[in-house]
Amino acid sequence: MSEVGDAATPEEFVDNDNETNYKPPPEKTIEEILQIDQEDESLRKYKEALLGQAQTGPIIVEPDNPKKVIVKRLVLVAADRPEIALDLTGDLSQLKKKTFIIKEGVSYKIRIEFIVQREIVHGLKYVQKTSKMSLPVDKMTHMVGSYAPKHEIQSYTTPSEDAPSGIMARGGYTVHSLFTDDDKNEHLKWEWTFEIKKDWKD
Repeated sequence: MSEVGDAATPEEFVDNDNETNYKPPPEKTIEEILQIDQEDESLRKYKEALLGQAQTGPIIVEPDNPKKVIVKRLVLVAADRPEIALDLTGDLSQLKKKTFIIKEGVSYKIRIEFIVQREIVHGLKYVQKTSKMSLPVDKMTHMVGSYAPKHEIQSYTTPSEDAPSGIMARGGYTVHSLFTDDDKNEHLKWEWTFEIKKDWKD
């Protein structure tokens, strides 16, 4: 496995679905879902509320942004520590200049915050490849799920991960992250860094 660069495509980045035995559901638009069981008034209203579709039309949070998924922040969450966040709405090339410090051996999670607008998004995935000194050390794929549009920010938090420990584990790491879906749409791809240290101190 080689380190992923800027030229990587979603197909190269994402694990094959056959390896995870994941079968994407048939895609339906909000309009198609709302047309089912129209005679059931209570069910119709429930679906309208659930799917973010009112009589006035679909939910659009950022009219000037044509994307269905707008990734806002990556947040590092560790017990008894203030959350550390990366703003993913600006110049992504600047993210490498902000390095997360992680204490060796600590348990932590990553939370991705995003907006879904216009249409339902099927089978969101978060893929992360980690390298140290240009050598790949880890790759993980998280099935985030399918989401209906909402005005509010939605989020996904990864299961707990234990940071490596020991003198050989310390040092800087580069992470290539991708937020994609069943159709291999690339909603956002970014690069960031973290450093494993003996303590939380810089």
